[in-house]
Amino acid sequence: MTKPHNTSVARRLLGYVMLFKRQVIVALVILIVAMAAQLAGPYIAKVIIDDHILAIEREWVELPQDQAPPSIKHVNYREQAFIRADWLNTGERDALNAYPVVHIKQEGASFVLNSALYGSVRLTASESADFYSHDMRPVLLLIGLIILLAIAASVLNFTQSYMLQAVAQRVVQRIRMDVFRNLHRMPVRYFDNTPIGQVVSRVANDTENIKELYMSFMSTFVVSGLNILGVYGALLFLDWRMALLCFLLMPIYAVVMVLHLKYSRKYVAAIRARLAEMNAMLSEVIQIMPVLQVFRREKAVQDEFERLNEDRYQNQRTQFRIFAFSGRNAVYFVGRIFTAIIIWYFGSGSLEGAISFGVFYAFIDYLGRIFEPVIGIFDQLMNAQRAVVSAERVFELMDEPGNDVETSPKLPRPQGHVEFKGVTFGYHPDQPVLKDISFEANRGETVALVGHTGSGKSSIMNLLLGFYEAKSGQILIDGADIADMSRQALRSHMGIVLQDPFLFTGDIRFNVSLYNEEMDEAKVQRALEEVGAAEFVGKLPRGVQEPVVERGTTLSAGQRQLISFARALAFDPAILILDEATSSIDSETESIIQKALGVLRHGRTTFIIAHRLSTIKDADRILVLHRGHIVERGTHEELMALQGRYYRMYQLQSSEGAAVS
Repeated sequence: MTKPHNTSVARRLLGYVMLFKRQVIVALVILIVAMAAQLAGPYIAKVIIDDHILAIEREWVELPQDQAPPSIKHVNYREQAFIRADWLNTGERDALNAYPVVHIKQEGASFVLNSALYGSVRLTASESADFYSHDMRPVLLLIGLIILLAIAASVLNFTQSYMLQAVAQRVVQRIRMDVFRNLHRMPVRYFDNTPIGQVVSRVANDTENIKELYMSFMSTFVVSGLNILGVYGALLFLDWRMALLCFLLMPIYAVVMVLHLKYSRKYVAAIRARLAEMNAMLSEVIQIMPVLQVFRREKAVQDEFERLNEDRYQNQRTQFRIFAFSGRNAVYFVGRIFTAIIIWYFGSGSLEGAISFGVFYAFIDYLGRIFEPVIGIFDQLMNAQRAVVSAERVFELMDEPGNDVETSPKLPRPQGHVEFKGVTFGYHPDQPVLKDISFEANRGETVALVGHTGSGKSSIMNLLLGFYEAKSGQILIDGADIADMSRQALRSHMGIVLQDPFLFTGDIRFNVSLYNEEMDEAKVQRALEEVGAAEFVGKLPRGVQEPVVERGTTLSAGQRQLISFARALAFDPAILILDEATSSIDSETESIIQKALGVLRHGRTTFIIAHRLSTIKDADRILVLHRGHIVERGTHEELMALQGRYYRMYQLQSSEGAAVS
């Protein structure tokens, strides 16, 4: 299947976010307010520096204290009063034009007053503080404002971060459920051809990586992007010349990011592929561990796993090398060069008065705030790239075609008349497994399918259950073609017992009822009794509430089979399928099941796939398959009298049984 393009992946990822657009919009509004509170800090510091700390070096009007207007702020020094020029409006300045203008300059750690009356006077610390007396209150208020804005920004950042992270978690929860739902829509053919570990890796690991994408995108890319825009807005407001120079940073960083993504993408894809292969191999090894140990293949398996692990390591190392070269180091290197240029070129202008020192300080502060968001983006690029690859894999799985699962399929209970008409089928188009299969099974009949491995017995049942589509021919139930029926509705009236029964983690009652809330404990108990399982279940410490671990490994093969049999019967199927259900149990348990079948066959059409021919002697019809054809059919007595393939198979098994006994 062709992989979705990155634009398509991005569009689909954005589509999931738009499901929660209200929360995202509110979070972004909060983020903008928080960003404004943060960016206000350097500008307020600029006001403190230019309008208060350095304002002492502005022009002062010197006049006798008794002539100083009481309505105008002034500083008393000896017998003179000093009024700073920015404390006067135009009319007041004109009224004081007759008085001399003096200056205060900083020399070393102290200030020097060039007074018209006293000449050059070095001010003491307390005298310097007097000249700052009218600035102390506004400076304290501005500092308090910086602190309040910092607190507000922290609270708002926490709020928006929490909201965005909550949205990210919800989005990934939705994606994971959509993938899981599609697994139930997909045909059995897909699972036959795909390793379980790869599917598990996509549903578990890849969706987790998508979560990291949303979290990094929302908490890093969006936040950092808005911060960068806000910083550039502040830079333009302060000084457009320096801002234009700093705009050159973004194209340089963009080129570095594009090169990083270009050269690291193939390594990220290889890393994800090796991880999926390792998961698939690990899943397989755990399931067949006894076989590996019996045949002493542990070392060979370890070498194969090591090969995959080493390949993943090499790709990971190369990818990290690219990141180390083009990530944080590149940002800091370019950023430091630009900072040096700003300081060298515009710093001298600050000293010469071309720009104020407060503007220069605020500009350097804002410039430093560009680097951290860019570094944050670079740091998350690797996670984002890995997540995009994972998203492609998840959407591939989500796009696999299938049939929608009906919540309440409606189909009247069939009578159970099954007919195959000229059915031909193959798992591969050019390799037919079944060839022109035709037979009938009437209501209440038991039809047995026998034949050597690969003869097509299980394939007939897979077609009947709707797991696969026949290449040609028809399969009819009560005269209706199953191709026109809902698969879920069809299977709602079928029960199956497999050769290797699977028990789920839970208890015995759950394994019989399987999420069916309408099936009470009495019905579960009745099903167990009908198959002869009530005796061993009653001996368990907690009865039907006895915990069952994964695959039911704490129970014997026969006990697991009986529970699986009870599961099928509890749903009261019209058609019952036993797929070699008695091949893995002992003779005593088989006897119990055979007795139960005598009662349970009434009113049901039963299909039995069996290798042990002794278990099907009382079947109403036996079909003998060979290389996809029905070569013999009839009752046990008829086939034995025919002395054909069935007769030879039966004689062979009987002689083997006698030899063993």
